[in-house]
Amino acid sequence: MWEERAERARRDIATLATDGLDLAALYTAALVLVHKAVPFDQACWAGVDPETMVMNAVTNWRPWPVTDEYAAKFAQSEYQGSEPNSFAQLMLRPHPVARISDAPRSEVAGSIRINELLRPLGLVHELRGAFRVDQSCWGVGSLFREGSGDFSDREVEFLAAVTAALAAATRIAARSHHRLWHQPDGPVIVLAGERGELRAATPAATTWLQALEEAAPGQFSMVLYALVAQAKASPTGTARTRMRDVDSGWVILQASRLITGDDPQQMVVTVEPATSRQLLALLLSAYGLTPREQEVCLELLAGSAGADVARHLFISPHTVHDHLKSIFDKVGVNSRGELVARLTVTG
Repeated sequence: MWEERAERARRDIATLATDGLDLAALYTAALVLVHKAVPFDQACWAGVDPETMVMNAVTNWRPWPVTDEYAAKFAQSEYQGSEPNSFAQLMLRPHPVARISDAPRSEVAGSIRINELLRPLGLVHELRGAFRVDQSCWGVGSLFREGSGDFSDREVEFLAAVTAALAAATRIAARSHHRLWHQPDGPVIVLAGERGELRAATPAATTWLQALEEAAPGQFSMVLYALVAQAKASPTGTARTRMRDVDSGWVILQASRLITGDDPQQMVVTVEPATSRQLLALLLSAYGLTPREQEVCLELLAGSAGADVARHLFISPHTVHDHLKSIFDKVGVNSRGELVARLTVTG
């Protein structure tokens, strides 16, 4: 029975993905579908940058009382600590879904996420999953229950059965309505404290943040805390990720540790428009192109003829033809002209 429900949910999720929904609307609708098979009291799903695993868009089942203290602790535990069933761990497992009750007791006893963040809210049971397809993670999600009983084996299997569909749908949302970012007048730079709290911002950053906060309350704060936590854990003291702003423009956020000043633990975070090439790389990945297919596609977009592509990549013309056929199928076009038009970044 659960297999039939999972198959029906996969079809429904695939249908949602073709409706042109943004990620928040997609996840809201998908949570309704999952709730029918796996009841829960609260849920939090997030899109992630597949290159960095930094969350860049968060959708909650119900309003979530996320304070700065909560966000800081969550980011530190997820990106710097050794939490049980971290999303980074899950995406590497053969089955990217896990209950907290299956984790070793010693790990649960030392978990900041479980003991300091979830249990004070009355959330006792947790089921987490990484939304992975073609070895790339495009989203992550947690389901929570209060004291009504743990998630069953069947419910774990159900969520595991739909994670690939959720990843594919997230990937489609990532490539929908893509455009270059209309940067405000002046540099968008913020100064973050040791845990990621916002301390200062340029005038242009203040204007940009106000618009983003009105459209997606709390989104930038979660990204900022996560990015700073990842930068602190990095040997280089830097980290970067991609996210969309209020107008769906793609931006690159980079956090860098300051090495001078009164507080060397501060981080400077710059927000810049994704270049056409950076956005194109994201789109090619979002269409599910393999690394070799991406190389072929970039050659084609640069104007290379088929024979030139073969020579540049040291492959046969026949192989180029096979790659081209696969590229057309995945992107949903029938010619090079249509391919260029589909992948052209709009302003």
